[in-house]
Amino acid sequence: MTVLLELANIDVHYGAIHALRGISFSVAEGEIVTLIGANGAGKTTTLRAVSGMLKPTNGSIKYSGADIAGLKPHKLVARGLCHAPEGRGIFPNLTVRENLLLGAFLRRDTQEIAKDEAKGFALFPVLKERAAQPAGTLSGGEQQMLAIARALMARPKLLLLDEPSLGLAPQVTETIFRIIEEINKAGVTILLVEQNAHLALGIAHHGYVLETGTVVQSGTGQELLKSPEIRKAYLGE
Repeated sequence: MTVLLELANIDVHYGAIHALRGISFSVAEGEIVTLIGANGAGKTTTLRAVSGMLKPTNGSIKYSGADIAGLKPHKLVARGLCHAPEGRGIFPNLTVRENLLLGAFLRRDTQEIAKDEAKGFALFPVLKERAAQPAGTLSGGEQQMLAIARALMARPKLLLLDEPSLGLAPQVTETIFRIIEEINKAGVTILLVEQNAHLALGIAHHGYVLETGTVVQSGTGQELLKSPEIRKAYLGE
């Protein structure tokens, strides 16, 4: 399989705090890869380093073979690398549709943008119903759907998803995960950070376990689900 994303010996510092310590892993084209770990393990920091929100202090990040460490986020969006951040990052005073169209701000192909907007509404029918509403009036689950749909408007090759189930009811979480699988089957590679280890590993081709800024375990999603250490630490068994 073609490697789409490769991190090698990445260090990230927040001032004196050494947040990532020599992290290395890869994501192959067409895969869902998940990062799991406790709060503060470095999962969100890893995504921020990949998407250009943080500059690594050491190591390389290669995307489609080119080193992208330290490139600005908008440059990466133009290359097909998009990030739906933790906390959703929607604009509450703009309408649902206006938020959605912001995802296509680098594009000029008006007809194709309209097609992708229709696809987003087909994927998340509730957004179509609420298209003219201020995004701040949506429920938490609907806001998460909007964040994902907005990222898809940039036509990503690689989609970074940070805690898509955070604060959502179990039924809504299951819907979000079903849609993540659909997006992947449509050809989008996904790097997923998720607190719900059981669901995340259940849909992942590969997983990496982070502890205090280091990768401590890796394997296929199914291998990690069967691991006694993982079952005890993350699945409450």
